[in-house]
Amino acid sequence: MAERKKTTILVRRGKKLNKEGEKIMTSPEECEALRKAFSGPHGVEEKSMLEILVKCNPADLTTFRKKSPDIFSDDECCFEKWDSSHMKFLENKFLRFHRAVIQRMMHPWERDALLVRKSLEEKPPLYNLLIELACTRTSDEFLGARKAFQCLYSESVEEFVAVRVEGFQRRLLVALVSTYRYEGMRIDEAAIKLECQKLGRAIKTDKKNEIEKDDEVLRILTTRSKHFLKTIHKCYKESYDSNLEEDLDDIQILRDTVNCLCAPPIYFSKILDTVMSVDPTKQDIEALTRVIVTRTDVDMKDIAEEFNRKYGAPLIERIKAATLGNYRDFLVALVKRGMAN
Repeated sequence: MAERKKTTILVRRGKKLNKEGEKIMTSPEECEALRKAFSGPHGVEEKSMLEILVKCNPADLTTFRKKSPDIFSDDECCFEKWDSSHMKFLENKFLRFHRAVIQRMMHPWERDALLVRKSLEEKPPLYNLLIELACTRTSDEFLGARKAFQCLYSESVEEFVAVRVEGFQRRLLVALVSTYRYEGMRIDEAAIKLECQKLGRAIKTDKKNEIEKDDEVLRILTTRSKHFLKTIHKCYKESYDSNLEEDLDDIQILRDTVNCLCAPPIYFSKILDTVMSVDPTKQDIEALTRVIVTRTDVDMKDIAEEFNRKYGAPLIERIKAATLGNYRDFLVALVKRGMAN
């Protein structure tokens, strides 16, 4: 009968070693360190994970699995089975850095075209993402995305939106993705005052729900230049002692439109705060990559300053606290680059 092999355990300075002198992971601290390496919604601590895993023998991994009942469960076949939902979750976490690199390297037109499609294929649809793309890009940038969309999908952005959205949302979104706004600084002061009054009457009326049927509100928001709308935003504040987007608070699609057109740093800083909250959704998690990657070379400095002003913490420090590993380092590097521009 073959002699049964036994593992020789040595003790050296309080650490358990096998006969080859390799450290055995039996301490609660190391189990917790390995667990922490892939905990949280944003990224994986690759370096820490590798340092621990390369030291582990099969017995160590068995110990870890048995001490992690929230991840592994005892299967009827007598082994520790990895929960399938958590496995998928971890796979997605490893992909955070991969996806961020790909988005950074991709041509902005192609990247935005893919995001346009994603906005309405998600369940529920992400109207705010479509508004973000149509309203925070320049006219030429979004025209490029529309061209890329046609090349990729053999249909226009306008028809893609029109067949998937109904009612007021269709009227607004199709108009937003179709417009080619004037990008200059020239404005008509008399028109500013007149259209500020039109917005005020539509918003301040007792029948506020009727605003969605107001063609003038739709025309102003979907055709006027961003400089014109920012001036209206200021005029509205002076005339009614309240911000335009605040008075549209219960009509989210219009609020997002106003913020994206008139105050992108406020819009993006709010997204960043939400995605780094305690319990973000799947869409929130993906938004962190999107905002950092797409705004690095545009207005990241303004976003970081607004974030610090509104939430009382530097954006970089919040990212470091909420993310892990290569994904964290990549995002921090992009934000630093954007703030230096």
